[in-house]
Amino acid sequence: MTQFPNKYDLEERTTRFSEKIIVLCKKCPQNLVTIPILNQLMRCGTSIGANYCEANGASSKRDFNNKIFICKKESRETKYWLRLLAGSVDNDDTKREYRELWQEAQEFNLIFSKIVSKKKSVKNEN
Repeated sequence: MTQFPNKYDLEERTTRFSEKIIVLCKKCPQNLVTIPILNQLMRCGTSIGANYCEANGASSKRDFNNKIFICKKESRETKYWLRLLAGSVDNDDTKREYRELWQEAQEFNLIFSKIVSKKKSVKNEN
């Protein structure tokens, strides 16, 4: 299967996002409240890029669509955990980082939502 045309280099962008999530989680204070949030954030935040890479190497259209849908779901979940984490810290600089990552996750969600909706409209036309 050919790769989805990608003028934004989403593979690189989602990988950089994963790296930023890792850095953020490593420097976040770990306590009873943040540890479970950080665990969830690490899982879903790094899953976006991993699933996008898998989508680009998909063996079928169905496999591609499934992986892109997972990217969409994981980006929504990442936004959720980033919001909770931002509410659990007092440092304004750290909150700004959370907001920037939240915005990037929101953009991923919009991108993957568009890909999913285009795939559905093409399927319905056939």
